[in-house]
Amino acid sequence: MTRNYEYSRCLPHYQKHNRALFVTFASWHRWILPNLARDLALEACLYANCRKCTLHAVVIMPDHAHLIFTPMVDENRAWSIPEIMQAIKSESSHRINKALCRRGRVWQDESFDHVLRSQDSLSERVSYIVFNPVRAGLVTGWRDYRWLWWDSTLFNGAG
Repeated sequence: MTRNYEYSRCLPHYQKHNRALFVTFASWHRWILPNLARDLALEACLYANCRKCTLHAVVIMPDHAHLIFTPMVDENRAWSIPEIMQAIKSESSHRINKALCRRGRVWQDESFDHVLRSQDSLSERVSYIVFNPVRAGLVTGWRDYRWLWWDSTLFNGAG
């Protein structure tokens, strides 16, 4: 079985072998996620780490999320972007709806992804994710944002 490395819905999606991807996905109709929903979304992203992808950074914002990950390989095939994103969105949607006693969509179907070209690009994007809550005015310091995780070897927090 061959996994898709290129696919298209409304947006084109390209996946290169052993390359990190910067992915953004939004809540359904830009719903402002309650704190518990953000907790569960972050947990779903962290759960995918070392199972389907190597997670480099993630931030769950009030109505969207940013992730950087490199798809893992199993049986000589890399997990595809749709497989990884479907796992994260499905698990988090089910858990969020159950916890909030609600039904319906949590996430928009489509996501935006961009293949990162170099280690410098990866470090720059991790920095972007870490400082996103500060730029959005949600916190005064990145350490204060609870829905943020990153691989500290890629960003030391200086700045």
